[in-house]
Amino acid sequence: MIIPPNEIVINKSKADLDVTDSTSYSPTCCPQCNLNNTIITEPKSGDIVCSKCGMVIPDNLLEMKPEWHTVAINGPEVKARTEPQSSLASHDMGLSTVIGKENIDASRKRIEPSVLSSMQRLRTWDFRTQFQSGTDKSLRIAFSELHRLKDKLGLPEAIVEKAAYIFRKAHQRGKLRGRSIPAVMAASIYIACRQMEASRTLDDIATISNVKRKSIAKYHRELVFEFQLELPEIDSTKCISRVANNANITEKTKHQAINLMNDVVKHGISAGKDPMGLAAAVLYTSCTKTGEQKSQIDLARAAQTAEATVRIRVKDLKKRLEMSNQAF
Repeated sequence: MIIPPNEIVINKSKADLDVTDSTSYSPTCCPQCNLNNTIITEPKSGDIVCSKCGMVIPDNLLEMKPEWHTVAINGPEVKARTEPQSSLASHDMGLSTVIGKENIDASRKRIEPSVLSSMQRLRTWDFRTQFQSGTDKSLRIAFSELHRLKDKLGLPEAIVEKAAYIFRKAHQRGKLRGRSIPAVMAASIYIACRQMEASRTLDDIATISNVKRKSIAKYHRELVFEFQLELPEIDSTKCISRVANNANITEKTKHQAINLMNDVVKHGISAGKDPMGLAAAVLYTSCTKTGEQKSQIDLARAAQTAEATVRIRVKDLKKRLEMSNQAF
């Protein structure tokens, strides 16, 4: 309702309003002169003043509407107090609107039964119009897979947003033509994990996503070459901790392995080596030094690699760091 500038509005009291009304109200008694029904609102300035003494009263307006509203994004409708934030991990970036399933209008009144069928048709067409193009369908499939892998791998939101950004760039460059969407998404997740220095290997992502490791590695190399990405080296300390926890190795041996791994990195022996296999070899060497009984098979299983890999890495460490004289 538009108030003419020359009108004076007399404020309603709380008793005059219905509790279901969304109109705001303010006190009608002046705290200075203690007179009732003297509080008015000056339309030009918007101030609440007393018509007798002229005191300006603080604007303590109360909102009678509910705090929550329904939101439906990538799942069933839920009640929320704030609007959903925009996200790259959604096909529409979280900017589209959805016709709610509640059969009520804007004033919280129930819709007439004669209009319910029309509302259901509107909901159906509203859902269909959001996936008209092939791009929307591809993004919907990809980001559905992304949210599935997020839950199974325990990925934080920063990595999810990074993976969605990489996938969108690949889609814009036409890298999805003739390629598997889940495989490209898995490669994007691996690149995001490498950039954010999260301890997720190709084998982990391949096992969870049910995509061949060879395909993920292939698309990973293509995306890195296409976007000229510089990925940081995998933190060898995290690999040591992960393998040690899986093999139930003591803290003493773990600290010994971390010190040995620092020497390995310092001499450049870790370049081009599988980090998990190298971590298993370093842990086996440390176990031999500390006297802890762990076999190469146990450490190979903990690192999810082959026993031959651990054996070859142990021999290489002994040869290049002169382990026969330093560790034994």
